[in-house]
Formats: sequence, C-alpha cells, structure tokens
Amino acid sequence: MRVRFAPSPTGMFHVGGARSALFNWVMAAQSGGTLVLRIEDTDASRNSPEWTEGIIRALAWLGMDGEQYEGPYFQSANTERHAEAAETLKGQGRAYYCDCTREAVIARTGDQHKGYDGFCRDRGLDAGPGRALRFRTPDEGQTTVVDLLRGKPVFENAVLEDFVIARADGSVTFLLANAVDDMSQGITHVVRGEEHLSNAPKQQLLWEALGAEPPVWAHVPVIVNEKRQKLSKRRDKVALEDYRAEGYLPEAMRNYLMLLGWAPSGDREIVPWDVIVDEFRIEDVNTSPAFFDEKKLRSFNGEYLRALPVEKFIAECLPFLQDAPFDVDVAVFAELAPLAQTRVAVLSEIVQMIDFAFLDEPPADEQSWNKAMKEPAAAILAAAEAAYRDAPWNAAELKDRLERVGAEHGLKLGKTQAPVRVAVTGRTVGLPLFESLEILGRDRTLTRIAAARARLEASS
Repeated sequence: MRVRFAPSPTGMFHVGGARSALFNWVMAAQSGGTLVLRIEDTDASRNSPEWTEGIIRALAWLGMDGEQYEGPYFQSANTERHAEAAETLKGQGRAYYCDCTREAVIARTGDQHKGYDGFCRDRGLDAGPGRALRFRTPDEGQTTVVDLLRGKPVFENAVLEDFVIARADGSVTFLLANAVDDMSQGITHVVRGEEHLSNAPKQQLLWEALGAEPPVWAHVPVIVNEKRQKLSKRRDKVALEDYRAEGYLPEAMRNYLMLLGWAPSGDREIVPWDVIVDEFRIEDVNTSPAFFDEKKLRSFNGEYLRALPVEKFIAECLPFLQDAPFDVDVAVFAELAPLAQTRVAVLSEIVQMIDFAFLDEPPADEQSWNKAMKEPAAAILAAAEAAYRDAPWNAAELKDRLERVGAEHGLKLGKTQAPVRVAVTGRTVGLPLFESLEILGRDRTLTRIAAARARLEASS
C-alpha cells in the first residue's frame, strides 16, 4: 500500500488536513506500506518556502518526522511529465482546445449555473492564446468510484462536463497534475476530504485514459463547527499552529483528531496511540459531518497534562514561561507545578496561574477585588493576619487557623478564604490557597494581607 498526503502550502496547516494526514499515516503503518508526502506547490500565488516548512514542522509536531514518510516530493518538480500527459491525451483525441469564455457559455445556454456545453469539441482548434485544453468526457455510460467509506458511488458520464486539464499558458490544472503525480509515485490509496468526492470520477477517467489502474479512494467526512458549518479559516480557529502555540500537547491533538469520524472500541475516547493504530479501520469512519468541539479538545488536553510525570509537565511549561512578564525561579515553580498541573487545560494558562508567586505585588484584577472585598472582608483580613503571625507555616495549619477565623464570623471556609485569596494572589480563582501560601512564605503573605487591609481602609 502506498498512500499519499498532498497538502498545498497556503500559509497555515488546517486541522482537517492534519486529520487526513493522521488517517493516511495510520493506514500505511497498519499495512506495512508507505506514506508519501507531496507538496502541491504549482500555484505560485499560494506558495512560499516558509509555508512548506510550516507543513513539515506541523507534521513533525504530530509525530510524523522524516522517518515516517517518503518525501517530501514537490509537484512543481514534475511539470514536464504533466505537460507530456496533456499532450498524450490531446494526441489520443481525449482532449481538445477550447477558446470559450464563461460569458460565451452563458450566452449560449441561457443558464449561468450550467456547466460547459461542449461547443469546441469538434472545431479542431490548435493551441493558441486564450485556448485551454479540455478533457473529453464519455457521452454515455457510468464511472464507478470505489470508496472505502461510501461503497461504490456511481456517476453518470453524461452529466460530467468536459473539464479543463491545461490552461491557455500551458500549465496543467490540479486534476491532471494530481493524477499524473499519483501514477508516477505508485499511489494505491487516496484518503482525503469529502469535498473532493466530485473530483474523483474526473480523476478516475484521467487515470483510465492514461492507461493506469485508479487508486482506491476514501473520502472522509467534512469537519464542522458548533453551528454545523464547514470549518473556515476566515471564521473559525482552524490552524494547527495556533493550537500548538496555545499549549496543546501533540498526543492530545492526535487522539482528538482521530476521533473526528471514528471511535475506538468500548466506552472510551482517550486511548494510547498504539491502541489507535491497532484498532483504526478507515472503513469504520462515519460519513456524517464531524463536529470539531474545542471545549472537548481542551478537556482532552487537560487529561493528557494531568497524566504527565511532574518533571515532564515542568519541562513542557518552561517555554511558555520564558516570555512571561516576570522572572521565574525554577525551583519555586517546581514547588507550584504539581498544584498547577491539576488545573490548567492548556500550557499557556500556566503564566496567569503562577504569576502571583513571582510578582512583587499580586496582579490587579478589579473584578475579583470587587467580588471578594465585601463585608466582613476587612475583619477577616485583620483576623487572618493576626492568626498567621505565629502559625507554623504549613498548609494544614494555615487552613485550620482560617477555618477558626471563619467560624468566629459565622462563615464557611469558602467564604472566609475569598478575601485572603484575592489579597495574596490577586484573583478569586487559582491554585489551592493554603499550599500557595506555604510556598509564598510568611513575610510575603502577611505583607500582601496588610496592603489589602490598607486599601480597604482607604476606600471606606
């Protein structure tokens, strides 16, 4: 089996393309076959070396480095063979030159939605300015596409318009270039998005006209957003690079993308990669649209983060802390890391989660302040400050003393600790409070509580 993944360098790597790459990779691994990476770079207006490098980096982040695939090949390196195929089809009478404009077709048919009407089929035009080369589709019969997900869709040849295979400037179109490259690289299976299903009969006719056996196709379901609209880079967050930059783990992203249309056995979704490789069958992929649920992906990522050894979690966090607006003492962070690991869903959240421990003053969050600093906040802060001056400095004792403060005011611990949390960490939500106080230390804790009391007094 030789399966290919053939992305176009378009400035970002779409999560839908990432899913197709993973499906292809797993199929190749299961069969002992080869994954072929081909960059479809013949459109100069949509191509740059940086974008190609972005694709390769994205694949490597997912686990597909240069040892996992053959290539990369570049479609632009095969233009001579593309042109030869176009000439072969012209010589066989399977293609002809056409000088019709879209306006002329509409004028003849009276229908702006109708396809090309075959006007130039028998005019015998030669190559020339403004003349494209069209493939002559059969007038009768049917083209059957063997699809591992969809059975054997049948297309009536009579409704397939004569499509352009080479432009007036001699450059070939995607349909022909794609077919020729697949033939020259011995591709046996093609897994791609269902939006390409309508192209399959056309490409299959090209394969047959050029004397080759068509590949086995698998058109996987479209990926949609919460409104069941196809994911769009203009509207939705679709770039794999954005998810990586936000702090998603490649293992979590791989796991989640594989579930867009497929499910492992049993009542489970988070499964090791080797289990996915063992169980995945392209034939079991559902043809219904697959919902890309970012909330679910965040949940997946949180599970993967919590499963990391703490040393690995620390290592994954450090790159995100390098650009933090404060200096990080790695030894102190190592104490905070086990607390943060249970709470962050993506690695970029680590900065806000632990900033209070490295800033000279707690971060300013007026919404948190206004929510927590209501009566009897001033009295609780005063009592907490007094209770903590001589307390043994450990989380259990700090909790016990604050519980007693709360009891004196008829409050449960949750209400009692709110003003203390905001005074010390700046926010109403964060790491476990008493463990955080233990790491922050007595002096800094008391200084912050005193500063909060002074602010309350000044505003009263």
